[in-house]
Amino acid sequence: MFYVLLLPVNNLKKQTELTMKIIDEFIQKESSGGILLIFATILALILSNTSMSSFYETFLHIPVEIRVGALHLDKSLYHWVNDGLMAIFFLLIGLEVKREIVEGHLSSIKQVILPGVAAIGGMLVPALIYLIFNQNNPIALNGWAIPTATDIAFALGILSLLGNRVPVSLKIFLMALAIMDDLGAIVIIALFYTTELSTLSLAVAGISLSALVTLNFFGVAKKAAYFIVGLVLWVSVLKSGVHATLAGVALAFTIPLNARDENNQSFSPLKEIEHGLHFWVAFFILPLFAFVNAGVDVTEISLSQMSGSVPLGIMLGLFFGKQIGVFGFSWLAIKLKLAKLPEDSNWMQLYGVSVLTGIGFTMSLFIVSLAFEDDSIFQYTDKLAILIGSFLSGIVGYLALKTGKNPA
Repeated sequence: MFYVLLLPVNNLKKQTELTMKIIDEFIQKESSGGILLIFATILALILSNTSMSSFYETFLHIPVEIRVGALHLDKSLYHWVNDGLMAIFFLLIGLEVKREIVEGHLSSIKQVILPGVAAIGGMLVPALIYLIFNQNNPIALNGWAIPTATDIAFALGILSLLGNRVPVSLKIFLMALAIMDDLGAIVIIALFYTTELSTLSLAVAGISLSALVTLNFFGVAKKAAYFIVGLVLWVSVLKSGVHATLAGVALAFTIPLNARDENNQSFSPLKEIEHGLHFWVAFFILPLFAFVNAGVDVTEISLSQMSGSVPLGIMLGLFFGKQIGVFGFSWLAIKLKLAKLPEDSNWMQLYGVSVLTGIGFTMSLFIVSLAFEDDSIFQYTDKLAILIGSFLSGIVGYLALKTGKNPA
């Protein structure tokens, strides 16, 4: 009887240790990647504001062409990064979301409530602030989703600088909130940033997705099979008018969490792919994305331009909207006893993390590239507003967390 009782306890302990190991690895890679993002951004700003600006622009517009029979893909390096490499980033997001929903911090209603409510507030309030400033400008209205995003790499990078001052529960809260925030961004992109559709390409995408679902249904564990069909899905989605990054999310949700290999040994294709992608996304894809998107020539931007409705809507949406939405909705959920304050944390620390969610950076830059196809339509004040709003959120969030003490 003793051994029968001990076995589940040991299994539970091993599962808990494995989960904490995954969380630690995630935080370490994301935070380190966040620091690298800062250097990539600074480098882009230096190049775009010095005599090297012409070389920077030439680099962005290097033509990259792929031709296989009748299939022809001809894009600049800038578009390959945004449409191609970012699809891999969204594949990673999809894998993280699926794992968290099935067995992680989004697997029960109790775990979902606080970060879920906070994420909703963190999207609604910034969007509302932006809309208030731009309600009379039909072109600017298309950018309402820009301040709704959170950059998890940057946010965790700042948390890592604080060490043990921030309890693990708050880091998990931020991770879960950011994952749900990303899920919201995926829905927004699918519903609001889709251009003219190609019926033929959509049909091919539908067949590809059906093939992926079939592979999952029959328990196919070969990762190569999913990647080959996933590549067809990406190309067809790219040609369809729906943004290509959504192909990454769709592929992620069809990859099995648990499977058996040819030796009948249990393993997780999803976790193996997720683990393998983390390094490349954190240390190559996102820094490269930041480098090609953050280069803003600030010498050509005046203070009067930055007081326009679009940059103000973005800056205030990120800095004030995010913290008001996340902290306000969290406070309401806790006071209504729908959720509890994260373990070993206090209100000041929760507020500090709420401010950090205003670091939109990579996700906001990505959405701005979808919202305004012409980069110069607002003289790049939109991108500079993202950098300023994110910078202020990072500084104030860091100071709030540094001064907030753990409960005794």
